[in-house]
Amino acid sequence: MKMELIQPFINAADAVLAQGLKGPTAIGYLSMEEEAYRRKGMASMVLVTGDIEGRIIFDLDPKTATRVASGFAGMELPESDDLVREAVCELANQVIGNAISALNDQGFRFRVHPPVLHSADQGAKSSVDTEALVICFETDSGTVHMNIALRYNCETEHGNGKTTAAQAS
Repeated sequence: MKMELIQPFINAADAVLAQGLKGPTAIGYLSMEEEAYRRKGMASMVLVTGDIEGRIIFDLDPKTATRVASGFAGMELPESDDLVREAVCELANQVIGNAISALNDQGFRFRVHPPVLHSADQGAKSSVDTEALVICFETDSGTVHMNIALRYNCETEHGNGKTTAAQAS
């Protein structure tokens, strides 16, 4: 996966988290995942299709999700509140929207699907043409995991010609 695809997501997550939580964020770690995705808590998944396709998952343990939702709402919310689940989806929506706008400015074209709660304990494994990158953002409210699995769509045109699998690697 190329940094030109990843950096807009990192920048957007950093900005949305810092603004929404009114505090600093730091990248805790980055790792490539080859194993199947394992949900850590409350997760929201957004699918993208177009020049680049794949999915982005935001995953927060329940206490972090509650603190993040409370920070976004400006009031304390109980862990069981539906607003917590909605806030995790809204976090995903804001980050993905900002990142996709930046990628659109670079000439990529996408269709962003609405965020959905990701409730499966385990998701799809990475494949040869779709790598998954996990980025953990450390905040005062807890750790926010962003799992990005994207690949160039070999059927779409981008730039001066068609992108092939060889060009995408």
